[in-house]
Amino acid sequence: MTYVVTDNCIKCKYTDCVEVCPVDCFYEGENMLVIHPDECIDCGVCEPECPADAIRPDTEPGLDKWLKINADYSEQWPNLTTKKEELPEAKEFDGVEGKFDQYFSAEPGTGD
Repeated sequence: MTYVVTDNCIKCKYTDCVEVCPVDCFYEGENMLVIHPDECIDCGVCEPECPADAIRPDTEPGLDKWLKINADYSEQWPNLTTKKEELPEAKEFDGVEGKFDQYFSAEPGTGD
């Protein structure tokens, strides 16, 4: 089992999860984070820290797409190990449906 970041992170990018991760398995895109599935130790400390409720165990049904997205982009984006400010529009976009199709950016973030 691993944890995955899902679409509610898009355009929010809270990094509270990054701050508590003991293995630094978060990677930063322009407008969301992902978890490297081979680095995640399944400890679960990140899940309750996410204000947008965007982190889920991959054992939940329907998350195959998100496991692939997390795996693919964690190989392309820079590692993030420290907390940053959320995106300015985070509160406005928290809970918006269909964010992946409308707003996902494949561009990398800046990392640490």
